[in-house]
Amino acid sequence: MNEQRFQQIRMVMVNTTHPGNIGAAARAMKNMCLSELYIVDPKDYPAEKAVWRAAGAVDVLENAKVVSTLDEAIADCGLVVGTSARERRIPWPLVTPRECGERCWAEAGTHPVAIVFGREDRGLTNEELHKCNFHVHIPANPEYSSLNIGAALQVICYEIRMAYFAAKEGKELHFNDWDQPPANSASLENYYEHLQETLEQLKFIDPDHPRQTVTRLRRLFGRIRMDKMELSILRGMLTSIQNHIFHTDKKIKALENKPD
Repeated sequence: MNEQRFQQIRMVMVNTTHPGNIGAAARAMKNMCLSELYIVDPKDYPAEKAVWRAAGAVDVLENAKVVSTLDEAIADCGLVVGTSARERRIPWPLVTPRECGERCWAEAGTHPVAIVFGREDRGLTNEELHKCNFHVHIPANPEYSSLNIGAALQVICYEIRMAYFAAKEGKELHFNDWDQPPANSASLENYYEHLQETLEQLKFIDPDHPRQTVTRLRRLFGRIRMDKMELSILRGMLTSIQNHIFHTDKKIKALENKPD
């Protein structure tokens, strides 16, 4: 059993307000043999309170990566799971904590994996959740469903650890029986920018009033989990469409300027 997979799984905390929660997260991670912590634009960090709450997991804090944006934290990841405590206007593929742990452990064998946790008061924004392949929801008491971020992170880390033990017993699930690796987050973001640009050139969407078209297309491609080759083909198609638009516009302008 390749225990180095633990190093392929990162916990990402976005805009954390209270440094004590960062320390609690480090402790929860070390309890379950995880060490890769990414902190996105924290409000108060480094901080003594984080060190105090980390207790014996100060090494996790010392090796944590502090970055400015979520995109930086997940750029090289082939699987990104966002934590969400509520239903969304546009539902996204949803996994349970158990399914999240199994999938993360299995896919960590071939590429980096990220689980993203949002702000204490309002979680992740819709835009941030749209960057995730799946959302994970912890089914807490509906009358009091708000979990402390450290507690939520502990639940997910525990499920990853349980998936590790299942794999040791030969019960591992497999998600890597494909001929190409999945496209990583940075490549997908570049594709979505290219897609929106092309759809605007086609006048399929109005840049001033795009509605939910691109969001729904993100969800569609997210369900498919495009691999690197598929993404390369689609990028090539978009480039061909843009070239066709360019040459067509050029011919139209030439005809318009042609003397009678």
